[in-house]
Amino acid sequence: MAGLSDIRAPLFVPADRPERFAKAAASGADAVILDLEDAVAAAAKDAARAALACGFTDLPVLVRINGAGTAWHEADVAAVAALPVAGVILPKAEEADAAARLGQAAGCAVIGLIESARGLANARSIAAAKGVERLAFGSIDYCADLGCAHLREVLLPVRSELVLASRLAGIAAPIDGVTVQLDDPRPAEEDAAHARALGMTGKLCIHPKQIAAVRRAFAPTEAEIGWARRVLASGDGAVSVDGAMVDEPVRIRARAILCEAGQDID
Repeated sequence: MAGLSDIRAPLFVPADRPERFAKAAASGADAVILDLEDAVAAAAKDAARAALACGFTDLPVLVRINGAGTAWHEADVAAVAALPVAGVILPKAEEADAAARLGQAAGCAVIGLIESARGLANARSIAAAKGVERLAFGSIDYCADLGCAHLREVLLPVRSELVLASRLAGIAAPIDGVTVQLDDPRPAEEDAAHARALGMTGKLCIHPKQIAAVRRAFAPTEAEIGWARRVLASGDGAVSVDGAMVDEPVRIRARAILCEAGQDID
């Protein structure tokens, strides 16, 4: 089973729709997120919690619980603790202590979902909290909290801060938020490519149509792989490759591209 750091295209499925669990696992996603929060109506919360399961797949199973302070939070945590889930997603993560307590209580890794101004302000401490293995960006809720537009240029500083917070904490790079267009996978692929360019390494998916596009965006292209090969074949020291200077920092990037592509580094 892949670890949380390897997840690129996790797919949300409402936890009150257990008939969809196996379909989600067969969609091409590399993880399944059983959602107890936004995708489930209040009247269905108990039924959704009772339907939680992991045996339908060998993929990592994550559970997004209801937030601290809600009527369902404690029961959600207890249900997650009783299952061999790969991780629990804490929505509206805003305090490092709360994230650490969740990891201890649930007995699994935590993904802190940053969805508010306070969450962003505390992102570095949340990323460094015990048990937190990754951050994710809840961009829709973040924009609702700040009253700002959901545009790449508006959210650029937020995504960059989550990448920096993760790097400073020594955890895997963050997972980007959802793309709401469902009828055309191209916006999801373009958004994922933008996130990758900023240093993110995954994107939350809300429809099976988005998965292949997202995974494609996070995979190195043949052009990138070819460039990396030429860079690493150039020897040591400062040299010119394709008309540009190459030295050790550039070679580090080249090695990372080949690693992402699953290719051997000579």
